[in-house]
Amino acid sequence: MRVITAHSPLAAAAAILIALGYSTPAPAIDCSGPWQKVSGQEIATPYCEDNYLGQIARAAGLRVSNQEIRQNPNKKGEVCRFVGRDNRVRDICWNYLDEDSRD
Repeated sequence: MRVITAHSPLAAAAAILIALGYSTPAPAIDCSGPWQKVSGQEIATPYCEDNYLGQIARAAGLRVSNQEIRQNPNKKGEVCRFVGRDNRVRDICWNYLDEDSRD
């Protein structure tokens, strides 16, 4: 008995195209400052807060990427100690500031 298999390049290409057709990219996260827009509403999310913190830090002259802030809590603490007294990021940096600067 002979088993028939599809080993042709055409069959492989068709299988890849079918697979690609079913996978759709995830929608990009839409941030407005420290807020994420979800179904017309703005909610606080760590992703958007970290991006906003990076934006404020870069404007103050610190060279840091959003990814560094998101992936390294020590880097986020360093950035917060640098710009954490700015009212725009005070809530984001609350845990990283000493007791005297929280008031």
